[in-house]
Amino acid sequence: MDYSAHPTAVIDEGCTIGAGTRIWHFSHLMTGCVIGARCNIGQNVVVSPQVRLGDNVKVQNNVSIYTGVECEDDVFLGPSCVFTNVINPRSAVARRDQYLRTLVKQGASIGANATIVCGHDIGRYAFIGAGAVVTKEVPDYALVVGNPARRTGWMSEYGHKLAFGADGEAVCPESGQRYRLANDRVTRIA
Repeated sequence: MDYSAHPTAVIDEGCTIGAGTRIWHFSHLMTGCVIGARCNIGQNVVVSPQVRLGDNVKVQNNVSIYTGVECEDDVFLGPSCVFTNVINPRSAVARRDQYLRTLVKQGASIGANATIVCGHDIGRYAFIGAGAVVTKEVPDYALVVGNPARRTGWMSEYGHKLAFGADGEAVCPESGQRYRLANDRVTRIA
């Protein structure tokens, strides 16, 4: 076993767990989930069947990740954030064949208590504010907040709000990386 798990964690048969991953108290990894290397699965986390987490994904306490969700490498899932997987759930109506896919792309961060409504991808290095309710696709590098979540700015790969000049360029104050804003999309240029 190349990963570590607290004795209270429940790991069902048929899970794939990468080297160096740590699984904490009272978490449940269900059959068929795939967890990458060097992940951290916090306390009281549920990872449903067929969920895929890339390498170095940080899942904070009390997070529910339901079937249909895939997180690429270096994603951060804040405390108590939740994903849905059916757009119109009803207790008396079985909709297991209607799970919608949600892709959280590389480096994205989802804040505490945020809700991601299924079927909406989260862009690379996007930043979802605490308590936000995401009801549509989030572009790369976007900062979204509120209910429903609305874009209020752009973030660097290091998690700093970008200030774009008249030339449409911005520099991350921590990394020195340069970004360009054009046609309401941000790309890293250096």
